[in-house]
Amino acid sequence: MTPDDHTAAAADLLDAERTGKQIGLLTLRHPEMGMDDAYAVQKALCDQKQADGRRVIGWKIGLTSKAMQYALNIDIPDSGILFDDMLFDTGATVPAGRFIQPRIEAEIAFVMKTSLSGGDVTQEDVIAATDYVCPSLEILDTRICRVDPETGQTRTVFDTISDNAANAGVVLGMDRHAIDAHDLRWVGAITLRNGEVEETGLGAGVLNDPVESVVWLARRMAQYGQRIEPGQIILSGSFIRPVECPPGTDIHADFGPFGAVDIHFA
Repeated sequence: MTPDDHTAAAADLLDAERTGKQIGLLTLRHPEMGMDDAYAVQKALCDQKQADGRRVIGWKIGLTSKAMQYALNIDIPDSGILFDDMLFDTGATVPAGRFIQPRIEAEIAFVMKTSLSGGDVTQEDVIAATDYVCPSLEILDTRICRVDPETGQTRTVFDTISDNAANAGVVLGMDRHAIDAHDLRWVGAITLRNGEVEETGLGAGVLNDPVESVVWLARRMAQYGQRIEPGQIILSGSFIRPVECPPGTDIHADFGPFGAVDIHFA
């Protein structure tokens, strides 16, 4: 793909977000598309959002569980960008029509107190750079159709990365914890939709340790000349399968002693 192709794809994704109408698979439009192309489209998307006045407030890490990696036939996570208009308070209501096909995932969020960068970042570096951790929900959406209606081809990881790793929103719980106050591998969540348990999981599902997920992100960002900045939110990756959230959905994620997070979809 050319730089013009990256820019055009990003513009189409932004238009899909504004209109609520999905676009076709970028991998059908550009069969030659690779990982670097996908992140280049994501960067072009970020540049256009920032030009429109949006502010980067953090990063999300996806595809951290073996189940999701097996489903997409990949062996590495992916990442996306959090913007200021994506942040919802716990207990808030997402307005009707805000998203196309919203889903949620339960995750442990890291909020950073110092910058983090470099290809040799370690778990100790992540721990030292973290201000606090808290329970969170990620809201997913897809501006690209999940399955092409004509060919039956499904989205690939390149489509997903281009589409900002399917990121659409973040909900942080009120509880804040020192990073060493809990064994994050054993922090889990019972996720309920409309009062019924839909998914459960443990932090160990995220690369065996959510801290390792942030290590991966810092190292990947170094390859693209980026770094994690102070105050940024890092969604370390889901340890449950995505839960569909059609209109009228109430979500409650019970993290036990770690806290809870709620969101309602009008």
